[in-house]
Amino acid sequence: MGLGDKVGNAAEEAAGKVKEKTGETTGDRDLQAEGQGDQSRANLKQSGEKVKDAAKGVSDSFKGH
Repeated sequence: MGLGDKVGNAAEEAAGKVKEKTGETTGDRDLQAEGQGDQSRANLKQSGEKVKDAAKGVSDSFKGH
C-alpha cells in the first residue's frame, strides 16, 4: 500500500470521526450516520490495500525460489 493511500484513508477516517461526533453533539442523526459510513469506507479501503500487499508478498516469495 502506498503512502498516499495510507494518508488518504487515514484522512477519510478522521473526517468521518469528526462528522460522527458533530452529528452526535448536535443531534443530527444523518450527519452521524454519514460519519460512520465514511469511517467504514476508509477501513474497507485499508483492508483491501492490506490484502493486496499480502498477495504481493506471497507472489514475490514464489518468484524468489
